[in-house]
Amino acid sequence: MANSKPKNLYLQGLRDGLPICLGYISVSIAFGMAAVSYGFTVWQALLISLSCVTSAGQFNGITLIAAGAGYIEIALTQLIINIRYSLMSLTLSQKVDGRFRLIDRFIVSFVDTDEVFAVASSKQGELSNKYMYGLITTPYFGWALGTFLGATLSAFLPEDIRQALGVAIYGMFIAIVVPPAKKQRSVLIVVAIAVALSCIFRYVPYVNGVSSGFAIIICAVAASVLGALFFPVKEAEKLEQ
Repeated sequence: MANSKPKNLYLQGLRDGLPICLGYISVSIAFGMAAVSYGFTVWQALLISLSCVTSAGQFNGITLIAAGAGYIEIALTQLIINIRYSLMSLTLSQKVDGRFRLIDRFIVSFVDTDEVFAVASSKQGELSNKYMYGLITTPYFGWALGTFLGATLSAFLPEDIRQALGVAIYGMFIAIVVPPAKKQRSVLIVVAIAVALSCIFRYVPYVNGVSSGFAIIICAVAASVLGALFFPVKEAEKLEQ
């Protein structure tokens, strides 16, 4: 079990989720500001964060909505961006104990973000529903609180400061990508392929007319397929992971 004292499991989850919560507040403030700048109201931005809990998906979603993208384009883009959450939830489902009900799985998977997954998967032994509920509580409300603060403050902050805070999401992406890229040459090459394809869709004539949503889909899928073909993960490496 994650803790030998069942009555303390929820509190332990709260403590483990607090650092995630603090990190989410800073990033979701940027999301709240971005949403308002695209024409969303404060309450619309808050509702998005309460019902989605996916940083990259939310930023991309409001960008596509503001650009007038179609439903299919938005849906496919969100599928590509967020499909990893399904894999993470499947992995965690192998670590939960016998008291984990179906409703518990649905609720936990709703807030099974990258950071929550990293903390939960690092715990020794089985995971209880009480611990997981504690682990997702603070990140969930931290993400919503940051969104509300960002959306509200955007009405008072100068334009220069709003634009400066808007780069927070890119800093988060860099922080996620750079460490594994430094350790594994294959990751670095796949990232470089995705960047190169993105530049092609941005600057090369005839293809630069492709909408941003479909460009993201093509770049992500193409880079992933090339990475799987040229840098397959061997069984020995899977066992070590």
